[in-house]
Amino acid sequence: MKLIGYFRSSAAFRVRIALELKGLKVEHSFRHLRKGEQRAPDYVAINPQKLVPALILDSGEILTQSMAILEYLEETHPEPPLLPKDPIGRARVRSLALIPTADIHPIQNLRVMAYLREKYEQSEEGTFEWSRHWIETGFDAYEASIATDRRTGAYSHGDQPTMADLCLVPQVFNAARFKVDMKRYPTIQRIFDTCMQHPAFAAAQPSRQPDAET
Repeated sequence: MKLIGYFRSSAAFRVRIALELKGLKVEHSFRHLRKGEQRAPDYVAINPQKLVPALILDSGEILTQSMAILEYLEETHPEPPLLPKDPIGRARVRSLALIPTADIHPIQNLRVMAYLREKYEQSEEGTFEWSRHWIETGFDAYEASIATDRRTGAYSHGDQPTMADLCLVPQVFNAARFKVDMKRYPTIQRIFDTCMQHPAFAAAQPSRQPDAET
């Protein structure tokens, strides 16, 4: 398998964690999003959305969209599991995962910020505040969802990492870039700290990637 990503991409980060957790070895390839390499014709032929990640299977099949890739990895390599066994638990984990992946990330990522600057002539400060607002809005909901729920354990759901944590951790990294006050989110911060002590999360973090910028 080959994973095409970018060290700072939250979506690629999610997939890297899953691969590490499941002990799957892949070839890594990179597209520098800020340089527009994802818009090169050879990559558009792989992923018409011009986004990362893309996972190229040994069969030649191409998978895109991080959540679809996570589901594929869970179905084809079920150990260790990223989803609980019970249907309600699985629904809860997926619901938590969707807060960063559907409600935060899509409206404050790189291309959205660029559009705000170019189309609506927003300043850097304005786009920065936009992004921070939506991160905080999502984190308010995530914190409220896990802070007092008895199903929350060392991680977002129980005492083993789940898909929810794979989606939360990259967004916390992103939150640091936008100077979000994490003191407002003690449960999220606790879970993040626990995750980053896990070898799989540590190995997948942006600074450990070959294309990381110093």
